[in-house]
Amino acid sequence: MLEEARSRLRRLTPEQAQAAHEAGALVVDIRPEAQRAIEGELAFATPIERNVLEWRLDPSSDAALPVADHDLEVVVLCQEGYTSSLAAAALQELGIHRATDVIGGYAAWRAWRDGRA
Repeated sequence: MLEEARSRLRRLTPEQAQAAHEAGALVVDIRPEAQRAIEGELAFATPIERNVLEWRLDPSSDAALPVADHDLEVVVLCQEGYTSSLAAAALQELGIHRATDVIGGYAAWRAWRDGRA
């Protein structure tokens, strides 16, 4: 399932994800609040926990965020880059064709940001 999901994504390195954010992409952190509190978070990322992701970003949902759009570039972030691949593929299935994720997740982004990657 993971391999199939990733075959549809143009996955980003942390550096590429940072550039996408700076160019206007929405970075979505799908990790639970407790995990973000322990591991840290990116100040600019929008937290949307995994269990509500689809209905918060599906433009046809009554509970969609105002930013939701089929052409929205979404970069999904989890802790290590596994759940985010499945989540990004699910968003693509909703028609959000520019959804992708970060290789290595938050852990890789933090290591890159801190100069350890």
